[in-house]
Amino acid sequence: MHQDERPSSALTLLASGSIEVKGRMPWSSNGTFLTDVACGDDVVQAVYKPLRGERPLWDFPNGLYRREVAAYVLSDLLGWGIVPETVARMDGPLGEGSLQRFVPADFEQHYFTLYETPAFHDQLRRIAAFDVVANNTDRKSGHCLLTPDGHVWGIDNGLCFSVDWKLRTVIWEFGGEQIPEDIRDDLGALLDELPGGLEALLAADELAALVQRTEELLDEGTFPLADPYGRAYPWPLV
Repeated sequence: MHQDERPSSALTLLASGSIEVKGRMPWSSNGTFLTDVACGDDVVQAVYKPLRGERPLWDFPNGLYRREVAAYVLSDLLGWGIVPETVARMDGPLGEGSLQRFVPADFEQHYFTLYETPAFHDQLRRIAAFDVVANNTDRKSGHCLLTPDGHVWGIDNGLCFSVDWKLRTVIWEFGGEQIPEDIRDDLGALLDELPGGLEALLAADELAALVQRTEELLDEGTFPLADPYGRAYPWPLV
């Protein structure tokens, strides 16, 4: 299988394949590595984020890689396909960490360019709702990737699921809009699915806060507006 093809069971391959580090990803504040993950003839490229490569933060505990995995689980529970397949591996070349399927995207495209095309707005609305529920503290424009099939992915989700409200995102254009019915239906179904495996990745108070944010977003019925007096945007923006 060619490396740029998506295997039929990417999760299985990521969870059990042998990992070969190909190089360090540029422009990453934490240790982030491009790898080949292989099992027999099946090979997939993946992004490896080891615990030992994380830079300590004052407002998040160590183990950001678990939040990367939790973001995938949340995306999967919602059925939105926002986060590429992501697993935790305890046996990585640099120790425990996350492996996420590498997305072969058009890296000239990002949120600010994608928003110029209305055909992408429905996908971007889902990412906006996802970020509210996940309490994403770092949704940069460059974290929205467009693949050749027209799918928009959301990557770099390690700074999510804080108990304290601190949404920082570039996606504010939908603020004040009514949340579409299909998104509301999926959020309502999410409440019936939780914890859905997230209890192994998040603390009990973080999981409770996720439920509360989902309920409040449904009760409000509209996308939030950026707080003009708060820190609503990440830095850098792209």
